[in-house]
Amino acid sequence: MKIMIFICGEGLGHTSRCLALGKEMMSMGHEVHFGAYGYSKELIEKVGYNAHEIPSEIKLVGKAGTLDFKGSIEATLKSAQILGGPKILKLTRDVAPDVVVSDSYYLGILAAKALKIPVYLILNQSNMEEFFKSRGVPIRLLGELTKKLYNQVFELVDRIIIPDYPLPYTVCRKNLSFTPKVREKLFYSGPLVQKKYDEVEEIPLKKPHIISLIGGFGYREPIFRNVLKTAKLDPGIHYTLISGPSLDPSKFTDLPENVQILHFIKDPFPYFKSADAVIAPGGHSTIMEALSFGIPILSFPDEGHNEQESNAAVIEEEGYGRRLSYSTPPEVILECIREVLEDEEYRNKTERLRRLAKELDGPKAIREMLEKEVGAKTP
Repeated sequence: MKIMIFICGEGLGHTSRCLALGKEMMSMGHEVHFGAYGYSKELIEKVGYNAHEIPSEIKLVGKAGTLDFKGSIEATLKSAQILGGPKILKLTRDVAPDVVVSDSYYLGILAAKALKIPVYLILNQSNMEEFFKSRGVPIRLLGELTKKLYNQVFELVDRIIIPDYPLPYTVCRKNLSFTPKVREKLFYSGPLVQKKYDEVEEIPLKKPHIISLIGGFGYREPIFRNVLKTAKLDPGIHYTLISGPSLDPSKFTDLPENVQILHFIKDPFPYFKSADAVIAPGGHSTIMEALSFGIPILSFPDEGHNEQESNAAVIEEEGYGRRLSYSTPPEVILECIREVLEDEEYRNKTERLRRLAKELDGPKAIREMLEKEVGAKTP
């Protein structure tokens, strides 16, 4: 079976989970083609796969921990490629896949439908209109149009894959809203994670140890500085900060002895397995990776980013960790870290999700579904 996977490049989480699915499909002899752009394409190539260049659909920008909504709209319009649709249509026709899997990349869906190819949509948010609320009449109207568009797309696809735990454990549940007709297409696969817990070896880290994955966008830099200030308050707690592709770790000097800063790495899983807690934004894929490895989360969602804020709210409500903000002072961050380290209930709950992720095996579940629903019809 030949699979075309289109990836939204805004945030590395889309790429990470598509790599997990692609790896699983290839392990069983299926032919996989990736379509990506920007640092998403770069990441795919860094891990050893080829990727077709595709036009971007959206572009997110921000400053000082806050998503700049109007700026993102302007950046998206400026970077939009007029011939994006025809390019995707030609690429899909040339590859001639048996099935298209689109991770929040909607041109790929339209191309697949035009060519009458089965198409599966991966997403962890369906209420995108929440971004447009309380932002003035013109933008609110744009939100209403967006909602109508996405609802039509949801009805076009063969199935919608939610790469999360099934209810009642679904972390992205506050971001999901579907019509009764569309709900019949939902498939909760479990987390789509590139490596399984039992496949990863621990690395020697001084204990207790916190890993920070705040990176990828320069406007998240303030949390780096706050974590550094937090580390200085208690030298008995050790930290590894992993920067993203657009954040230069050499900017940070005079590090305390209990802190190390690493440049962006392609394999964070040994750190997940070896650390005691993770500091992360509210991105869905990073949360899934941490919970799949049974590690509590200290979540700093981007301000104004409804999806991340909702994910972080569930983390707080379910006792998988704590929800903080970019304005949380170092003294409070430290107390939250101590709470997560000292209260065994946090670890008990995340360990339960680690075991559940193993049982669900998201990549395998999707592969078997595609083999059953598409592979059986493929000559």
